[in-house]
Amino acid sequence: MATEPKKQPVQVPELGYGTRASTGHQRLVNPDGSFNVRKKGTRKVHISDVYHALISLGWWKFFGIVFGSFVLLNFIFAGIYYFLGAENLAGVIGKTSSEKFWECFFFSSQTLTTLGYGRISPVGAASSTVAAIESMVGLLSFALSTSLLWGRFSRPTAKVIYSQNALIAPYRGFSALMFRAVNGGRSRLIEIQADVTMARTEKIENLQQRRFYRLKLEISSISVLPTSWTIVHPIDEESPMAGRLQQEINDEDTEVLVMLKAFDETYSQTVYSRTSYKYHQIVHGGKFLPMVEDDPDGVIVLDMDKLDSYQNVTLPPNSN
Repeated sequence: MATEPKKQPVQVPELGYGTRASTGHQRLVNPDGSFNVRKKGTRKVHISDVYHALISLGWWKFFGIVFGSFVLLNFIFAGIYYFLGAENLAGVIGKTSSEKFWECFFFSSQTLTTLGYGRISPVGAASSTVAAIESMVGLLSFALSTSLLWGRFSRPTAKVIYSQNALIAPYRGFSALMFRAVNGGRSRLIEIQADVTMARTEKIENLQQRRFYRLKLEISSISVLPTSWTIVHPIDEESPMAGRLQQEINDEDTEVLVMLKAFDETYSQTVYSRTSYKYHQIVHGGKFLPMVEDDPDGVIVLDMDKLDSYQNVTLPPNSN
C-alpha cells in the first residue's frame, strides 16, 4: 500500500515585514505588542500624529507633559507681563524684581485657568489685551486636555497578559508549543480568537530569507476568558517546528507572533492584543504549573502570580 506524502507546513505571505532576514536577530513584535520599527528621515508631521502620541503615552508621561505645558505657558505670559511692567498690573505689592516676577507668574496662572482672585488686575490696553489672549489660550488648552483625558479613558484596549515564556511541553505522546494568556482587566472579553504565526530565517538559493508559517492550534477560539487560556500548537508531522532541536530554533532566529482578537462587553467594541516570543523565550522541555485553585467558599481562584510558573520536564523520545 502506497504511503501518503508528508504534508508540508502551511506557509503564509509575509506579514508586512518583508522577506529580508535581519542580521542582528531583531524581533518583529515587542512583548508589549508594539512593532519593533523606528522610522527615520524627513516626513510631514500631521496633527493626528500629535494626538496619537499623547493618547498612547503612559499615564505618568501624559500628566508630566500636561503639567510641564502648564508651567511653561505661565512662564511665557509672566515674562510678557513683567516686560510690559508690573505697574500695569494693579495690586502688585512686590518690591524686588524677583517678587514682582512671581506675582506676574501667579497672576498668569489665575488668568490661564479663568480663576481670578481679584487682588491683581490688568491696567491699560496692553496688559488687558495679553490677559484676554491668555484667557482664550487657557480655555482652548483645558478643552484639549479634557478631550485627551476622556479619549484615554474611553479608548478600549485588551489588557491581555501573556506568560513570559513559551514552552515546548509533552503533549499526547509527543510535544507541543504552549503559552498562557489571561485577561488582566476588569472588562469581560468574549469571542476570543487566536492567530499564531512563526517567523524564521531559511537559506534559499544561497540567500538568507525570512519565511512565515501559520501554526495550527489545538483550539483557536474560546467563548469567554474568565480564567487562563493555554494556547497549544501540537508539534506533529505537519508542524513547521517538527524535528527542530533547540539549537536549530536558535540558529533560525525563530520568533512566534501572537495575535488575539476579542469583543469587549464594556465598550461593545472589538479589541486586539499582540505579543511575540523570540527563540530565547522558548523553553525546550517545560510544563506550566496550575494557576487555578478552588476556594472553600465555592469560588474559583485564579492565581495571577503563577502565570509564568513552570517546571522542567523531559520530552518524549519521539518528539523534537
